[in-house]
Amino acid sequence: QVRLVESGGGLVQAGGSLRLSCAASGRSFSSYAMGWFRQSPGKERQFVATISWSGGKTYYADSVKGRFTISRDNAKNTVSLQMNSLKPEDTAVYYCAATLGTDVYIAEQTYDYWGQGTQVTVSS
Repeated sequence: QVRLVESGGGLVQAGGSLRLSCAASGRSFSSYAMGWFRQSPGKERQFVATISWSGGKTYYADSVKGRFTISRDNAKNTVSLQMNSLKPEDTAVYYCAATLGTDVYIAEQTYDYWGQGTQVTVSS
């Protein structure tokens, strides 16, 4: 069992930066691939970024590639999402998710554990 708690959301102007963090509780955090997803009002939840258990592999949605960076610290049981050059269309609730596995995963249904989400609002 893994419990995930996101933090770091907020209001930022377009072009600004935010860093989201996800703290995981439970054993064997390093056994889990981690992902970030987001959901805007009236839209389905969409994949943002994922990182493998070791941190050696990452994958990004095209819409955030080059602007967002996912990273993890297995010693601290945390995964982060550094978001730069933010755009109004990045406004959403951002969710952290975890799944057992050694690869990276982009499908929402692959993930077994989810955080409660943190709101990111980018003003124009």
